[in-house]
Amino acid sequence: MDVWRPLDTPVGVLLLTATDVPIDGASGAALTGIYFQDHRGGADTRASTERLGRRDEGHVVLAAAAAQLAEYFAGTRTQFDLPLAAVGTAFQHRVWQALRQIPYGRTASYGDIARRLGLGPASSRAVGLANGANPISIVVPCHRVIGANGTLTGYGGGLERKQFLLDLEGDQLF
Repeated sequence: MDVWRPLDTPVGVLLLTATDVPIDGASGAALTGIYFQDHRGGADTRASTERLGRRDEGHVVLAAAAAQLAEYFAGTRTQFDLPLAAVGTAFQHRVWQALRQIPYGRTASYGDIARRLGLGPASSRAVGLANGANPISIVVPCHRVIGANGTLTGYGGGLERKQFLLDLEGDQLF
């Protein structure tokens, strides 16, 4: 069964989603999404909750995610330790795993990610599309990916939130 809960944060209300049904290699209950209010291209905190299952703020995965996100926003957590079960293609999963390798307080370009995956420069666009499809914002740190020239590029939660997260982490470009 799918469960959800809202979470108030410094970047607005986040919608956390989880499942108890093993998917994409997860062995049990796992986090399936973290969405910003007005999340571009995905669910958001105003989405129809009927299709999301039941609200359950005490669900073990959602409670752990809420606690770890609170620590992150307080500046005391730099890595997340949560079971994840994002739905996506094999390529998207490769990109999302590469995103999780970008250290806290650092950034990488789409080209950097493509190279880490052993792909050519023309793959930067595909990496960008996979990055944009990431359903588990913040925990899978797609906000740490920037343009090759060091500029902020698109972000599902909006560039203001991306800048906030990078500032929170004390971003050190490349």
